[in-house]
Amino acid sequence: MAGKFECYKDKAGEFRFRLKAGNGNTILASEGYKSKSGCKNGIESVRKNSQDPDRFVKKKTDSGKFRFNLTAKNSQTIGSSQNYSSESGCDNGMKSVANNAPDAAVEEV
Repeated sequence: MAGKFECYKDKAGEFRFRLKAGNGNTILASEGYKSKSGCKNGIESVRKNSQDPDRFVKKKTDSGKFRFNLTAKNSQTIGSSQNYSSESGCDNGMKSVANNAPDAAVEEV
């Protein structure tokens, strides 16, 4: 099963997206956007920037977990991952975003 983007409105009235892998797990989540078109532009930015390994920024949290951000060329964060207990799990998450994002369908939920 292929990955998909879900575009939705949060409780604060902002639009957000999440990228889900084929198994249904969320692998990337966005910040809030004021408009649906801004959210869709964010999705297009993920499609493009996920193909450049330099756009992934991995970090270790204070609790010893690993997470990553996907950034645009201007270094702004487009989306963030969950926390991973291992660095290899985080690396696999980055690969999953790169593999799923280009062809993922967009669903409004």
